[in-house]
Amino acid sequence: MKWYAGSDHAGLSLKKHLVAALRALGDEVVDVGTNDETSVDYPEYGAEVGRRVVAEPEARGLVVCGSGIGISIAANKVPGVRCALVHDAFTAEAARQHN
Repeated sequence: MKWYAGSDHAGLSLKKHLVAALRALGDEVVDVGTNDETSVDYPEYGAEVGRRVVAEPEARGLVVCGSGIGISIAANKVPGVRCALVHDAFTAEAARQHN
């Protein structure tokens, strides 16, 4: 599975953890940033992941910010994206199956 991952500075630590876990499973992950704790605006990273997933429909996206809400909204502004805020395996599975 191929993933595109993006975060702002507040989501950086969790994104790094999730990227490492996906790679440990053998998945390919393209990290579009941010890559340090300098304050950045989440919309540009949410939109970038969204654009890449739309361009490559077999890929999936992972976006992380402080709450998860803002970057999800930013990703959803890209036509063709359906980004859901999930917090556990149940909500992730339900979002993929029913939304």
